[in-house]
Amino acid sequence: RDFRAADLILVHIDLSVVPDQYLEFASRYPIVLNGKISDIRKSAYSKQLLQKGDSYDGPVFVKSDLNFAGGPERNFGPSIRQVLSSAMAKLSSKPKMRKASDYRVFNSLSEVPEEYFSMGNVVIEKFLPEMDDGHYVIRNYQFLGDRGTATKVIGTDPMVKSRTEIKSIEIDPDPEIIEIRHVMNFDYGKFDYVVRDGKVILFDANKTTGAHTKGISPQLQAMRKYRAEGLYSYFK
Repeated sequence: RDFRAADLILVHIDLSVVPDQYLEFASRYPIVLNGKISDIRKSAYSKQLLQKGDSYDGPVFVKSDLNFAGGPERNFGPSIRQVLSSAMAKLSSKPKMRKASDYRVFNSLSEVPEEYFSMGNVVIEKFLPEMDDGHYVIRNYQFLGDRGTATKVIGTDPMVKSRTEIKSIEIDPDPEIIEIRHVMNFDYGKFDYVVRDGKVILFDANKTTGAHTKGISPQLQAMRKYRAEGLYSYFK
């Protein structure tokens, strides 16, 4: 409610659905980053969604529709929930999946327990992993303005996380994922994706890149510095 003049504003509301009033407020600034992103639930952009009764007979992935398994939505107190009532009304008040380890892979849609089809904030997708010598792959594309970097992370589990990571390789961002980013109007963030049969498949779209402060390698520091300078592209 308190407007402070500035050259640029980065919109970051830590929710999967951004209330309209925040985007309207941000539009008053001359340069607005991520000002057109209102919904990053998987159901808003996934091309792999399945419904009960679909004829798909391959393996399926059951996971949270909300970003970060709905953790940010659960963290808000009563006063914030009241302010965000218009957005919270779009979401289930009790997310059933609280962490990535709650996600499940099933051999077929018919094996998915009935309860998952009626649970709020849960999506069922085709399970389409990228493999490398028997291990699972996730590609991370991080970007700001005209700068972007990508890594290919190889792990032992379908949920490729730091605890299951074997190695991480810096790669060039795939042209198709760059195009998807522009179509979705993202200025800053991180996309998790795979490449199968030469085709990019987007798994997650995030409004931040995530960060850690321990064990930062010179390579990671260089990638962060390179991306940070993408901020200047908005002032050209």
